[in-house]
Amino acid sequence: MREKILFDKGWLFHQGDIEIPFPVERSTTYMAAKTERMLWGPAAVNFDDGGKRTTRFDEVDLPHDYIISQTPSGENNASLGYFKYDNAWYRKHFTIPAEDEGKRLTLYFEAVATHATVYLNGSLMKRNFCGYTSFEVDITDVVRYGEDNVLAVYVEAESHEGWWYEGAGIHRHVWLIKTSPVAVDLWGVYVRPEKQGETAWKVSLETTVRNDRYAPAEVEVTTRILDRDENVIGTAVCRGTIGMRSVRTLSSEVQIDTPHLWDVDDPYLYTAHTVIRENGVEVDITNDRFGFRWYHIDPDRGFFLNGKPLKIKGVCAHADCGLLGKAVPDNIYRHKIAMLREMGANGYRTSHYPHAEATMDALDEMGFIVMDEIRWLESTDEGKAQLDMLIKRDRNRPSVFFWSIGNEEPITTTPAGRRIAASLTAYARQLDDTRIVTYADSHPTNSKTFDLMDVIGINYSLDAYENVRAQYPDKTIVASECCAVSTTRGWFEENSEVHGYMSAYDKTGPYFWKAREETWKFLCSKEWILGGYQWDSFEHRGESQWPRLCSQAGAIDLFFQRKDAFYQNQSHWLESPMIHMFPHWNLEGKEGEIINVWAYTNCDSAELILNGASMGCVGVEKYGHAEWKVPYEPGTVEVIGYREGREVCRDSHTTTGMPCALRIIHETKDIEANGRDVAVFTCYCVDENGREVPDAAVTVDFHTNGLGVIVGTGSDVCDHVPIPSTTRRMRAGRIAVAVKVGQTPGTLRLYASAPMLKTGSIGIEIE
Repeated sequence: MREKILFDKGWLFHQGDIEIPFPVERSTTYMAAKTERMLWGPAAVNFDDGGKRTTRFDEVDLPHDYIISQTPSGENNASLGYFKYDNAWYRKHFTIPAEDEGKRLTLYFEAVATHATVYLNGSLMKRNFCGYTSFEVDITDVVRYGEDNVLAVYVEAESHEGWWYEGAGIHRHVWLIKTSPVAVDLWGVYVRPEKQGETAWKVSLETTVRNDRYAPAEVEVTTRILDRDENVIGTAVCRGTIGMRSVRTLSSEVQIDTPHLWDVDDPYLYTAHTVIRENGVEVDITNDRFGFRWYHIDPDRGFFLNGKPLKIKGVCAHADCGLLGKAVPDNIYRHKIAMLREMGANGYRTSHYPHAEATMDALDEMGFIVMDEIRWLESTDEGKAQLDMLIKRDRNRPSVFFWSIGNEEPITTTPAGRRIAASLTAYARQLDDTRIVTYADSHPTNSKTFDLMDVIGINYSLDAYENVRAQYPDKTIVASECCAVSTTRGWFEENSEVHGYMSAYDKTGPYFWKAREETWKFLCSKEWILGGYQWDSFEHRGESQWPRLCSQAGAIDLFFQRKDAFYQNQSHWLESPMIHMFPHWNLEGKEGEIINVWAYTNCDSAELILNGASMGCVGVEKYGHAEWKVPYEPGTVEVIGYREGREVCRDSHTTTGMPCALRIIHETKDIEANGRDVAVFTCYCVDENGREVPDAAVTVDFHTNGLGVIVGTGSDVCDHVPIPSTTRRMRAGRIAVAVKVGQTPGTLRLYASAPMLKTGSIGIEIE
């Protein structure tokens, strides 16, 4: 029966190439031209990798990013995060029990950055040329049963695919999968729910079964549809013969009446429980989640989900994390999606490559409209293989509505680009014709692909929308990328190249993007625009200018802190009353100066009160903001939000005293003592009255009680101290701390200390 075993523990790692001279003996040359060709070097079975207590290799667990712990340098590439990218080697020793002989054995790599070459026992097994695509390695024929096996992975990180921080290493999970020779193929179950009437649905099922035996196999495929409580609501059965050493797709269908629909506000999931029997004997079981939902697109009225109009309130996202680089554990992927839901987002674009399975699971579970994007706009065998991987992995996901075949490719203004786009579009529809094919185009005035797309995707260029619509009146448009407004958390001055900071106020940039407010008003003013995906969600490393280490366009900063833009998005995207005011009111030295006070709110009016005196009540345009100009005086400033003249929310800031104590709050949920999860904390200062000091800039030391290890700290996007440092200078009143938990249950405690301040501590229970 199928086993899927996490293969993340116990790897050996060496950063850098290992130069070993080619042997001069004829016999070695002869043997090196055989199957087990790697007789020397890091891929060789008998290579000294540390098992003999040398210092050549270090022990590491996955996911692993060996770049992020460096000290950034302005001499390195700005787009790639100012890090030096080295190649590296991984090795892993493992044993397969003798009783597994006869099974099919594969290794499933979720992703390796950037290019990977995989060896087993000196034999070349696989090459993968994309740092974001998943791949499977069949090791059945080469594995040694009951003996030591040596898996080696050579990582070429000096090869780059993007203009952002790419990280380096085996940065997602690796799995050992054991199955019967007759089993469901990788991503082999395809579930297609189709609405047939008012309440009736047909679920078409395609199950791709592989037979690795040397004789034909008679199989029966039984698929049961399970609801959330594991009740069976429908069953389909099909049978067929699978030829020896071959793969065949068997089809069936089941009728379902009145299923619970998946929706962004009610993301209900079902499971297709598939059982494979060979000659009446059960040999494999898989479980694949899916959802019932239907949509349609009206050229004049936009996007409808389950019959109701829906505007996409989306964000683009990179897959890195400021505190961890590319080595992100599953619970942090979930935490990031939960923060976006809190912000009011209902859309997510996987820019510009396939994202981790844990992210995709969270998007299904939390209700997002996903634009799933491939890395390369290429119709080569390699390019189509990458598209094949993306679609087959994700085509059961109810959250996925768009296949994006590329992003901002100049070649799409040429005949060659049109031919490539046509080829990929056709291939995507062959793999899955139930979703929208689009392309994120930054050349709307001369693109040659728009007529090929189901929906036209435009990056920025709001002034081109009307002309494009006039040319293609039967098409709808989505803002596949928009805004890109750069702001720095807690910086309320003008942009400063010296400091590397950008003003926190929402302003249209000097280039082709517009402010968040201007963009969202525009998108909402046109019914025929499906919505938009804002650039971007979290600040990401790279695409920067020294001394700053990251792009500033995110609504959440590099270290999980909510920027003012986070609350601006809430004011656009949430219905429940909210109001958020900035700047803070610790503005010593500016007494009497005019301060520009803004409030983001979804109320129809707002009033500002300074030290008990009203500064005026102003009307708030829909998707706009409230604004006052007042002379600064220390004290308390409050803002009150009104709907139809009734107070419904308020926010306030009070001038504080000096920091006197440290406090810590825990940000993440559901932390388990599994040796993998990472708990994120925020450290801040309070004054003698217990009020948070928003401009505190103290240097803090952190340590734990031993039930977790600090793996990252961060506060300032211009701080060049390596991320793993346990000492960090605070900027704008906050420091984030990432602690990787161990495998011992108990109370994990984190401590924060600084000179002249009372120590802060927090305890969280991990089980």
